[in-house]
Amino acid sequence: MTNCRRAADRTRILLAPWFLLISCLGLGACSARPAPRTLSIAAAADLQFALEDLARPFRSAHPAIDLRIAYGSSGNFLAQIRNQAPFDIFLSADRAYPRQLLQQHIGAPDSLFVYAFGRLAIWVPAASPLDPATALRGAAVHHLAIANPQHAPYGRAAEAALHSLGVYDPLKDKLVLGENIAQTLAFVQSGAADAGIVALSLALAPPVRHQGRYWELPRDTYPPIEQAGVIVKDSPAARDFRAWLLSPAAARVLEAYGFSLPGK
Repeated sequence: MTNCRRAADRTRILLAPWFLLISCLGLGACSARPAPRTLSIAAAADLQFALEDLARPFRSAHPAIDLRIAYGSSGNFLAQIRNQAPFDIFLSADRAYPRQLLQQHIGAPDSLFVYAFGRLAIWVPAASPLDPATALRGAAVHHLAIANPQHAPYGRAAEAALHSLGVYDPLKDKLVLGENIAQTLAFVQSGAADAGIVALSLALAPPVRHQGRYWELPRDTYPPIEQAGVIVKDSPAARDFRAWLLSPAAARVLEAYGFSLPGK
């Protein structure tokens, strides 16, 4: 009887860890970490490099938030969000698109915020013989890239600048339209266009800075590019990101990429 009891005790000791593991798996209680809260952001293409620099410290400070960023034209994102695309925050290259969403009762009513003012520059590749300061007035430009004014705020600003400078008519048949401002830059980088009117933030980005030369267009040649955001799906994570984007530390990053800041 003693031997039987000892054998049973040994069996219980050997099986105890397995019973514990099975119990933990069944209850989900074995020091399992909660799944990260996904925060999905639709961002204007001019933010492509600046926002990546801003995202790194935010991710470090908020490890429980899985930050996912998609870049594209603001007008296309507007249409997608109207069709219930799963974005939590919309960072537009203008203020009109976020306001349209709120007018249609899409997004948190009190969440509209202006985070920066964009600026325009003429960009040419480093090997180009063109002077970006005079490229718009010379016959050497056969193709000029701008963002599509139909859905890209930077495209509308570029078109306004061409009119203001009195060069739209001689250049209108030479325009190559990019889907967004990042594709506009890519057209010039690839040789599909001789020069491009791009976001200054892209011309100043480290991967682009040494690939070409730029000249900033005078800011009085186009309407202010007031860039605003809105929280589409309200949550503490979305509020945290909005607060970070409006912080003094984030402002310094945006300024380094050539953005002007509200009130300055």
